[in-house]
Parts: sequence; C-alpha cells; structure tokens
Amino acid sequence: MSRIALGLCSVTFRALAPEQTLELAAQAQVEGIEWGADVHVPVGDLVAAQRVAAATSHYGIAVASYGSYVEAGAVPVSAFSPVLETAVALGAPNIRIWAGRRGVASVDVPPDERARCIADLRTMAEQASQAGVTLSLEFHRLTLTDSLASTLDILRHVNHEALYTYWQPRPGIGALEAIEELIAVRPWLSHLHVFNWNEQRERFPLAPAEPFWHGVLETVSAAPDPRFDRRWAMIEFVRGDDPAVFPADAEALRRWLASLPHARAAVS
Repeated sequence: MSRIALGLCSVTFRALAPEQTLELAAQAQVEGIEWGADVHVPVGDLVAAQRVAAATSHYGIAVASYGSYVEAGAVPVSAFSPVLETAVALGAPNIRIWAGRRGVASVDVPPDERARCIADLRTMAEQASQAGVTLSLEFHRLTLTDSLASTLDILRHVNHEALYTYWQPRPGIGALEAIEELIAVRPWLSHLHVFNWNEQRERFPLAPAEPFWHGVLETVSAAPDPRFDRRWAMIEFVRGDDPAVFPADAEALRRWLASLPHARAAVS
C-alpha cells in the first residue's frame, strides 16, 4: 500500500549547495528530495548527478525525482535524452517535465503545437519506460496543464503507462475544487507539490493552510496506488526563500501526514 511521505523540492533553496540542502532536509526529517536541474544537478553533468546521489544516500534520504525544465513539444524531442541520462545517474525514479511552452496559457496554444506536445510526450514516456523511469507533468499555470480539462486531454491522448501528473493548487483555488481535481486525475496522479500562496502568489507559512491541505491529503490517502510504494508530498518554496522558516513548514506537513488514517493504520 502506498503512503504519502514528506519531501522537498531542492529548487526551494537554489542559493544553497546540495550539502547544505541535505543538512537542512535531514534536520527536518525529510524523507525524499526532488533535485532540480537548474542549479543543483545540471543536465548532462553526470559527475554532479552521481555526487549528489551519493550524498543524498549518505544522509539516508531518497532521491524522489529529477526536476527538469524540458518543455515537451516546444523543444526538439532529442533534448530529453541528456535529461534522462542525468536522471539515471542521479538514481531518480521519476522526472518532472513540462507540457508545452512555459508562460503560454493552454487556451492560446495552436492545435498543431498541442499535437506536437502529445507526440513528443509519448516518445519521451517510451524512452523513460525503457530506462525504468516514470515521467510526471508539472500541473502548472500558463502551460498545457493549467486546467483540469487540458491536463486530462493531454494524459488521455498520450495514453502511456509511464506518464503521470503531479498536482499542486492554483493560487486561490478552493478546497472543494481541489478535491474534485484530485479525484479526476487520480488514475494518473504521482506526487504533490505543497505550498501556501495566495492569488497574488505571496508566500505564507504552511501551518495556517491546514484545513485546505488536510482535505487534499485525505483525498490522496484514501485511494492508495499499488504502483507506488510512496507518493511524495514535496514542499516547494517557503516564505522569503528563508531556510530558517522551513523546519516549521516541514513539521506542519509531517504532522498532517502522520494523522492520515492509512498512516495510523501502518503504525498500529
């Protein structure tokens, strides 16, 4: 039975070196890290990937994912090969990718670009599958996954067992709509990005968002997926990018996860 585990996106602390990020994560009892391709594990730097993999293992932390910035359909599909190679060197079981061009709303994407994205995602998913790696779409505003309908359309047309989607809240989304989205994407849901922002994208401590996230986590926990031994709830960004506020956010999320029915059952 899959459980939801406490994770961290390394992009939360781009200013910190990998070792500093690991020290902070270990102190906060983080179980897994999604290492970002932009700073900590650059694409194609296999030596850095192997070094970060070894350091992560040394701290007793899992590599949850490789957070790439490949824009499927907007770049040559060949751009995915070095990303996959780096993920394998890192020991990442999953790669986060983007659907279409970042910064472009799904309603503004021409049909031929959408079709190219779908075709390229299918190719990438097949390549990843052969390497024993899954792909997860970033569920993000101003991309082809900026709405539930567009995301489901992409997933259904790609129709590949190695392709999943993350879920994260659009700033300002209500709890009921969030739960409806999660139920709709459940067959393709891999992991969660967790944060507390308002509609102006201002960041706040995580603890006050407990009513919202409790419903989200309960919904995910109520439908464990045998394809995953763990689903990651990964904290992504904190107020002021300040490492000093991270422990409180991690403690809040750890407390919520421990209160889930499936977590209590596993302990008893």
